[in-house]
Amino acid sequence: MDVLSDAITSMRTGRPHAGRTEKHGSWGVRFPDSEGAGFHVVLQGTCWVLPGDGEPIALGPGDVVFLPHGRGHGLADSPNTSLAAFRGSLPGPFAEDAASLDTSASDADGGAGGGADRRPRPDTLLLCGAYLLDRARPHPLLGELPQALHIPARLGRHPELRSAVELLGGELERTRPGASAVLTSLLDMLLLYVLRAWYEEQSGHMSTGWAAALHDRAVSEALRAIHRDPAHPWTVETLGQAAGLSRAAFARRFTALAGQPPLAYLTWWRMTVAARLLRESELPLRAVAERTGYASEFAFAKAFKREYGVAPGGYRRRGQESAGALAAISLAQR
Repeated sequence: MDVLSDAITSMRTGRPHAGRTEKHGSWGVRFPDSEGAGFHVVLQGTCWVLPGDGEPIALGPGDVVFLPHGRGHGLADSPNTSLAAFRGSLPGPFAEDAASLDTSASDADGGAGGGADRRPRPDTLLLCGAYLLDRARPHPLLGELPQALHIPARLGRHPELRSAVELLGGELERTRPGASAVLTSLLDMLLLYVLRAWYEEQSGHMSTGWAAALHDRAVSEALRAIHRDPAHPWTVETLGQAAGLSRAAFARRFTALAGQPPLAYLTWWRMTVAARLLRESELPLRAVAERTGYASEFAFAKAFKREYGVAPGGYRRRGQESAGALAAISLAQR
């Protein structure tokens, strides 16, 4: 996988969700802080996103705003409209109400039953949703993102993102066979396209940070090498060779752009991969150690405990217990 895909995979937990919601007249809602990352897409009309500690953001048709850190925010027809408290009852704090997460609730937008003939056309039609993230160990690529990412619908820009938005809007318009599987895949695509679009927009404006690192030929080559084979016995010198730079020049460049020395990032990523393997597989500890560049299970366990504060076996048991609890909640809410 590439660095951006790996960064998202390392933080994602559970399934994303989304729904369409109609707005008429004057309206406003205040969303609380959350463990998730929320997004809003304007399918029709206009509205404003009101970040907790930033300037209001005007949104028009096709605009996307992504809120990666789960900060509380407002969404309204005008920045001067008073905000009503969030009324969510399903998991995912960015759903305004239970109906907005049920694809059958949008029949009034043109689905079965002729609801569209009885209800007035909405002033604003939104696609809202959330991704559940593990914030205990955020990837620095996502950690440096601003509170709100606004991707305007500029003509000819980011066609993949526009296509994903159109597909999502159509899929949520009415319930059809296979909707659950399709929506999960489309929401994953949306997240990748949003982040890709934002990093492309920022690449020419930032001299340091992950936006610059991903578009720097030398540093991006080294990052790809680390992510492609974290078990390889990398050194600063061999990573520099992969980047086409001398050892010293590479170390300076990587540290300046990525915010940490290359071997520090290598260790961090190895431990992140190990944690995911412990959560999501039944591989024995010896195999996890080998896949993350450790010659012995003892050395791996020592490094893992130093990083996470718990032995690998204990981490795995804790993850399995959490997954079981989430599964039980999900079943209870169906």
